[in-house]
Amino acid sequence: MIKLTTTLLTLFFFAATYLSYGQEPIFRFGNVNRFDDFLTESVEQETMNWIQVNTEDTTWSVKDDVLTCKGHPIGVVRSEKMYQNFIMHVEWRHLEAGGNSGIFVWSDANPESHNRLPSGVEVQMLELDWVNQHLSNGERPPIAYVHGELFGAGKHSTVPDNPRGIRSKSVENRCLGRGEWNTYTVVCVDGTIKLSVNGKFVNGIRDASKRKGYLCLESEGAHIEFRNLRVIELDEGSIQESQIVAEK
Repeated sequence: MIKLTTTLLTLFFFAATYLSYGQEPIFRFGNVNRFDDFLTESVEQETMNWIQVNTEDTTWSVKDDVLTCKGHPIGVVRSEKMYQNFIMHVEWRHLEAGGNSGIFVWSDANPESHNRLPSGVEVQMLELDWVNQHLSNGERPPIAYVHGELFGAGKHSTVPDNPRGIRSKSVENRCLGRGEWNTYTVVCVDGTIKLSVNGKFVNGIRDASKRKGYLCLESEGAHIEFRNLRVIELDEGSIQESQIVAEK
């Protein structure tokens, strides 16, 4: 009986240690504010912690307030906290022609086995040459691919404002190419998302199946940089339990 008890305690210790390690932030990047702080002129910023999901710690590095992603292996890191209603500002640039990346919002942070990516609403970030590198039967994909598409990925669904199949395409082509900084402002409220690309709102989705979840930064095979990530939390809205992802 003593031997069994000792064995169980040992297993519990190692399990607790593993789970604790898996929740430790691997880097700090970006800031979070409450909208109410702007009204009271008392703006307090909270630095965001990012948790490893299925990339490697060496995939990501922060220097001079710029987050660099090597692109390998394919996968994501997630925010420490979940978010419901918020405004997200971020600047990004690809350093390779045809690079692929993005940010998942309202994500479950649970990677699928077939592509190593989670369910969520993806805010796509593609370098302009992507369409030239992915011909189908000799034909180039629609240029809308590379100008800020929005779509429900994995198990999540959305209704597109500007349909291209189940995806929503931007109504203007505003993204800049390799080496140039792009600015996204993403407004997420009660299952609706509006995307501004380089200073103009050009895309949106609505009726998202999940409306509270994690932010996930995507590593998808290409070198990309992020800077000036800022999340402004807004008041919560009416939400059903089924619209909230499982908390980790």
